[in-house]
Formats: sequence, structure tokens, C-alpha cells
Amino acid sequence: MLDKIRQLFCSPDLRKRIFIIGLLFVIFRILTSIPIPGVNETGLKKLLETNQSLGYLNIFSGGALEKLSVAMLGVGPYITATIILQLLTMIFPKLKEIYYEEGAVGREKFERLGRYVTLPLAALQAYAFLNYLAFQGVFEKMNFLGLMGNVIVITAGSMIVLWLGELISEQKLGNGISLIIFAGIVSDLPASLGRGLQNFALGTLRIDTILVFLALALTVIAGVVIVNDAERKIPVSYAKRVRGNKMYGGVSTYLPLRLNQAGVIPIIFAISVLLFPQFFGQIFSIFSPTIGTKINDIFQAFTNNHLLYGLSYFILVFIFTYFYTAIVFNAEEISKNLQRSGGFIPGIRPGLPTAHYLSAIISRITLFGAVFLGVIAVLPVITQRITGTSFSIGGTALLIVVSVALETAKQLDSELKVREYEV
Repeated sequence: MLDKIRQLFCSPDLRKRIFIIGLLFVIFRILTSIPIPGVNETGLKKLLETNQSLGYLNIFSGGALEKLSVAMLGVGPYITATIILQLLTMIFPKLKEIYYEEGAVGREKFERLGRYVTLPLAALQAYAFLNYLAFQGVFEKMNFLGLMGNVIVITAGSMIVLWLGELISEQKLGNGISLIIFAGIVSDLPASLGRGLQNFALGTLRIDTILVFLALALTVIAGVVIVNDAERKIPVSYAKRVRGNKMYGGVSTYLPLRLNQAGVIPIIFAISVLLFPQFFGQIFSIFSPTIGTKINDIFQAFTNNHLLYGLSYFILVFIFTYFYTAIVFNAEEISKNLQRSGGFIPGIRPGLPTAHYLSAIISRITLFGAVFLGVIAVLPVITQRITGTSFSIGGTALLIVVSVALETAKQLDSELKVREYEV
């Protein structure tokens, strides 16, 4: 481990890219520390403590929401825009063609569309959210020009965070959006531990509760590592072909199918969907503060019902795991590529039968991955129900941190291996 770290910093190119990512993280943390004017910090803190959905947003924004900073929306609008566009691929054939059939160029177009949708979505969310906070008495009511000035600043902050994520992705050491979320969660860890120690000193948190949380944390980390690395190996053989005086093919290999093809995306999608009612409540509060408050009260009652909330959360994660797996794993395209290269699965005819076979395999192994993600997602709800205590860094946040760390470590390891071959 230490040897790999030494190799990372011995390579001038890798060292430069790591420092660039570190600098971008510093800029992100500075943005999360710049508050907008007119904030009632005491009232906002109480609101975050009583509103679970806002607590989630605060974690993923790296504490930016707690300070009502210029980056308080984080990458939330972009994630919401991506979800909307991916759902629209099931309705509009043109979007589906761009995403599935145009390869890397199509994915780039799709991401560009996501950025276009993010801008108005961030502005609408900022305007609605500020009106909601003003109605709750935690934000100073302003005239229209003052409010629009804050909306522009918050929207710009969200787009800057998205831009920082893209700059991180350009360094090719991990996904920038995932690393931004990772940085937001990790940055809140010291404060979360401090609150836990304070509660323990005050006698509101017992040692056995702390041990239960530590045991669950270790179990989640071990489970994430195992599931993240687990894969089903499908044997693939290549027919012998003669070109000129040389013979090609005639070898056997395997096609690795990961147990969890979707990663942490289903949980992020599920959280975004669960926050939609809150978002609509904020929009309604623009036109009718009374109706907006009623919607938010209903949503708050829903989140306080642990059974209903946990069941809904589990079902959404389960559904989105299959949905996103269907997006990232195209069995027909893989079957066509195998056929073009002369490859086939022993005992399975090339073409459509191979696609059906791969679809059946991925459907069965995704079942376990979907159940695992769902259990991890609702684990904090279960422990809170049993122990009556919850930490802000729950199973969802821990899953995202561990998964992103593993993927980034694999990316760094592959970069080191490339340099070993070059030498």
C-alpha cells in the first residue's frame, strides 16, 4: 500500500493530476463556506434536525445547505436532470437512439443535454427553496430583486460545482460527480463524530449503541467490498480464422458480469425521487405558502413513518437497480460485438439467443445486488427504530464513500500498471 502511494507521487503526470484534484476540492470547500445574506442559523439548524430529507441534502452538499452557502444545491440539480432524461429515453425514441446507439459521441450529447436541463432546474429549485425557507422563518424575506439576486448566485454556485466535477473527471482518476459527493460526505465526518462524542459525554448516547454502529459500519464496508468485486464469468470462445498466412482466434476467455452493475447510482436516484414531494412543496409555496406547507407537512409525516418510508426507499432502490442496469448493460449490443469478432458462448447460438442468455444471467445476479443495496439503504432506518439513535453518516453515505473509494483505487491502480508496462 505504501509502495503504491510512493509510486503515485513519483510519477510527475499522476502527481500533477492528484494535486489538481486536491486544488479543485479546496475550491469546492471554499464555495460551501460562503453563505448568502439573510440566514437565521439557529432556525435553519433546528429545521435540518427535524427534516430528514433536508438532512440528506445537507450531507450530500458537504454541509453547504447547513450554512445556506452559494453551493448549497451541490450536484443535486444535475442528478435530477440526469434522472429525468434517462426516464425520457423510455418515451422518446430519439433520446434512446442518442444514448444507446451513437456510442461515446451519443453519451457526450446526452451529458450536454443534462447540463442544459440543470441550469433552469437549479434556478427553479433555488427560487422555490428560498421561498420555502422564508415561510419557515429561517430566511429573511426580501424584495423580488434581492431574491432573484440570491437565486442567480445559488444557480451559478451549482453550475460551478458541476463544472468542478467535470474538471475532476478530465483528470481520469475517477468520476468527478461521484468524487464531489464523496468529498461532501467525508467533510461532514469530523463534525458527525464530534456530535456523537458530545452526546456520549452528555449521557444521551450509550457505549453499547456506539458498538452496534461500529459493528454495522464494518459489516457494511465488508459487504460493499465483496459485492463490488463479485462477478459472474461467462465463458467465451473465438473461432479460428485464417487471414493470409496467419491464423487468428481459437482461444477461450470469459466475459465478466459484475454482481452490481449499477454501483451507487440507484441509491442516489431513489433519494432524489423521495425528495421530489419536498421539491414540489417548495414550488407550490411560491404561489400558495399554505398549500406548500401542507405538502411539506404530509411529506414530513411520511418520512417520520419509519415502516412506510423504509419500505418505499427499499422498493425504489430495488427498481432503480434493475432500471440502471438495463441502461448500462445492453445485452443485444454485447451479442453483436461478440458475433462481429467471431466470439460465441459455448452451447449458445450467436445473435439473439446469446442476447437472451446474457439478459437472463444479468437479471438473476442483479436480484442479489438490488436486495443488498436496498438493505444497506434502509439500514439506518432500522437501527434508528431499534436504538432510537441515528448518526448523520448512515448506511447510504457509507456505501457511497466505500464504493467511490474502491473505484478510484482501481483507477489509480490501472494507471500505475500502464506506467509499469511503458517502462
